[in-house]
Parts: sequence; structure tokens; C-alpha cells
Amino acid sequence: MKDLSPKKSDLDPIEIASRDEISALQLQRMQWSVRHAYDNVAMYKKRFDDAGVHPDDLKELKDLAKFPFTHKNDLRDNYPFGMSAVPRAQMARVHASSGTTGKATVVVYTKHDIDVWADTLARSLRASGLRAGDMVHNAYGYGLFTGGLGAHYGIEKLGATVVPMGGGQTEKQIGLITDFQPNGIMVTPSYMLNILEGFHKAGIDPRSSSLDVGIFGAEPWTNAMRKEVEDAFDMHAVDIYGLSEIMGPGVANECVETKDGLHVWEDHYYPEIINPVTGDVVEDGDEGELVFTTLTKEGMPMIRYRTRDLTRLLPGTARSMRRMEKITGRSDDMIILRGVNVFPTQIEEQLLGTEGLAPYFQIELFKSGHMDAMRVITEATPVAADGASKSAAATALTKRIKDMVGVTTEVIVGDPGTAPRSQGKAVRVVDNRDKG
Repeated sequence: MKDLSPKKSDLDPIEIASRDEISALQLQRMQWSVRHAYDNVAMYKKRFDDAGVHPDDLKELKDLAKFPFTHKNDLRDNYPFGMSAVPRAQMARVHASSGTTGKATVVVYTKHDIDVWADTLARSLRASGLRAGDMVHNAYGYGLFTGGLGAHYGIEKLGATVVPMGGGQTEKQIGLITDFQPNGIMVTPSYMLNILEGFHKAGIDPRSSSLDVGIFGAEPWTNAMRKEVEDAFDMHAVDIYGLSEIMGPGVANECVETKDGLHVWEDHYYPEIINPVTGDVVEDGDEGELVFTTLTKEGMPMIRYRTRDLTRLLPGTARSMRRMEKITGRSDDMIILRGVNVFPTQIEEQLLGTEGLAPYFQIELFKSGHMDAMRVITEATPVAADGASKSAAATALTKRIKDMVGVTTEVIVGDPGTAPRSQGKAVRVVDNRDKG
């Protein structure tokens, strides 16, 4: 793989500023953001008043813990624009979730917000090893989902060339990557596996592609998957993090020279880690739920938004800003199976370490008598598709999951091409426990 480490002269000064300088800027911006929310969003005014706190109480960064949390349901309860802090005339763009599990969550951006988003996304791309003049294949979905347009504006802000492909049409994706010779690709990690499969089906060696770096986000993924993709393409695989409620992709990003966690762009997004049960702030280094406060967002400020993502904060390395570990899972995606906490990423890690299995899987939860049970549906690689090899792989994965995760599960290994595929975000868990 190429050495894509940036020069210090290429970085924004705040990326390598002292912690004192970063904290001073954060406090100034946090005081503005909390006041902006209180003065312009009725929900925040009522919630702060009910909690007995006021923006004037924020005199140092640790005072943020006095303020109440914001939850995803708050956005649904105030659908569509009740959380907006600006009049409609100042809204430059609106994004929204799919709303498949309830009312859509709507987010609002001013022109200033779009500019900040593009800046932090461009910073993320540079941290990933991309530069002005590069070409980036953008396979995130366009539309109300923040991924496509967020990445698009960031690529252009960097001074790179964007190929606005969007999701799906895997054969066309392969053709464009082969013909256009982009330096980088932005896509969900699960769909990158589809692209890898497409290279093999087309008889093209993925290591011959022009791709130097893949920037993967929108769903948790493991270091085992990183190795799978890096070995297959001979390219860097770098993690990007974001969520629409805070801004979109580009809230945090790994640095290609270290790949040791995602540096949070703390000049715009202030992170906390809390105990997900008590809500108390925990020390840096302790695992818990990630909470964000926006520091510069005009359209829809978020004060102490509970992401449900589980991670921990660590000191900066390649940058001065703190790192968050790769997301291990979401507190609301956690499976509790006979008293054991299980995350899909744990299953993925064991699957990728089992010989003879392709990196595609889905977890099904069902009832076995009165007990909850779990099965893993996956598939064999083409060279291990005979009955004996599939049986051996199923036995091996069952044992790995029992030994490493602590649960007994059924494993079904199908023929190559039979496991569910993703066209965007992967559906890792299907819960059939309420079905007959």
C-alpha cells in the first residue's frame, strides 16, 4: 500500500493545536450553541427550565453535564421542523431518515452549516490520505440520506473530482472504477464486499484496481473486515463516522498514518461518554454511550444528543483532538441472548476468522420452545462449497462463537451467493421471535 500520510503543512491549524487552545475554543462555541438552542427552540427552553438550568450556568466545559439529554424521539415528537432554530427562509437543505421504524427524523441546515459540513468532510478525506486533484468514487446513497450529498460536497471542497455513482448497480460500479481509475472510494463496508465480489465475478483482480484508499462508514465494522478489504485490494481501509442528527458523515475520521481510532473534529462537535444506564459522564478511556453537542450548527443545534453508539474516548495521536474507538455496536442493537450481550460485530469477527466462509451473513433470532435462540446464516467460499467443507466450517464457526462470544448458536452455511447481500446499510439482524 502507498504511504498516504499528509504533511503537517496540509493540516488545519486547529488539528494540531494544544489542548488548552482547543478547550478554549470549545467553551466559547458551546456557550453560543446552548444559548442559540435555548433562545430559538421551544423544546430546549422548556427542557432547560424544567431541569432548572440556564445557558448562563455554562461557565466551563464540565458544566455541560448539568444540562438534559436530547433523544431521537425528540426529533420525531417535533416532526417536521419543531427542532429548527431558524426560520424557513434560512433553511438551505433538509435531510431525513427513512422513517421505516416510525416517523422520520428531520434535520435542517443553513448555508453556514453546509459549509462547515463540507469543511469537516474535506478534513476527513485528507486524514484518509486523499488530496486535491484525486478522483473519488462516491457510492453512498444520494437523496434524503446524508451520506451521498455529504460526501459529494466534501470531495469537491477538498479539490478532488467526484464520481457521483450512488448505491446499487454493482456491475456498473465495477465498470466505472475500472474505466475512470479513481484514487478513492466512499461506501458502506458491507456494500464494499459486494463490489469485491463483483470484481471476482468479472474476472478482474481487485489488486489491479486504481484504488488507494476506501473510506467506510454508516455502519459498524471490524478490524477483521479491514484486513479482508485491505488484503483483497491492496489499499488502505479507513473508518469515517457521522450521524444526521449531528451533521452527517465527517464528524470523526481515522488518520491513514495510524488507523488507531477516529479523531473527533472537536472544534465543531463536542463528545462525551456516559454510562448508558445512569446517564453519568464517565472518564476518558472508559467505555459507554457516545453523546454529542454541536458547537457551530445554526439550523438545528443538538445539545447532549444520545447517539446509542458504544465506544470510548482516548487521547489524540496523529491529531491533537481526542479519538473515539471504532464503534463496537449500538446499545439499541445489542442482542441479549440468555443473559449474554451480543453485538453483530462480534459475530462478524468470528466469521471472518473461520476458513471456508465468505464475509456475508445475517443473524436470525427465533423462539426454540420458550427460549430465545439465534442462528447465523452465511455461505461458503467457492473453493469450500462441497458438503463436507460446509459442515466443517459450520462446526468451526459454532465453536468460535461459543468460545469467544459465549453463546450457543445454530450456523447455516449455504452455497456461494445465497447469503443476503446489502445495497447500502446491511440488515444484520432479523428478529422473528414474535412470529409463530
